[in-house]
Amino acid sequence: QVQLAESGGGLVQPGGSLRLSCAVSRDIVSRSAMSWYRQAPGKQRELVAHITDDGRRDYIDSVKGRFSISRDNAKSTMYLEMNSLKPEDTAVYYCNVVFGGIIVDGKPLEYWGQGTQVTVSS
Repeated sequence: QVQLAESGGGLVQPGGSLRLSCAVSRDIVSRSAMSWYRQAPGKQRELVAHITDDGRRDYIDSVKGRFSISRDNAKSTMYLEMNSLKPEDTAVYYCNVVFGGIIVDGKPLEYWGQGTQVTVSS
C-alpha cells in the first residue's frame, strides 16, 4: 500500500512563506499526477495546485503567483512552495497522488495523505 506523509505546515504571519512536502513511500511519483488540496474548518475541500506526470501545472486563481507546485522524482517527494501567505490560506493541506502505472476498472490508483495544518495569523 502506498503511504503519503505531509509535513512543513505551521503557524506563519501574513506575508510569510512555507514549503510543504509530501513524501511517497513507493517510487511512483514520476508516473503520477499529483495535487495539493486544502480544507478549512466548516468548508469543503478544494483543489489548490496540480501537476501532471508530464509537468503541466495548474492553480486555483486565489493562489496564482503565490504558490508553486513541484516534485523530485528521485526523492519520491512533492512540494508546495507558498509565498505571500494570507489568512484565508489557513487550512489543513492534503497531498493527493493519482498513479497512472496501474489502471483498475478504467480508473488509476489514487492515494491521500493525512494532512498538515497551515495557519496564517498575525
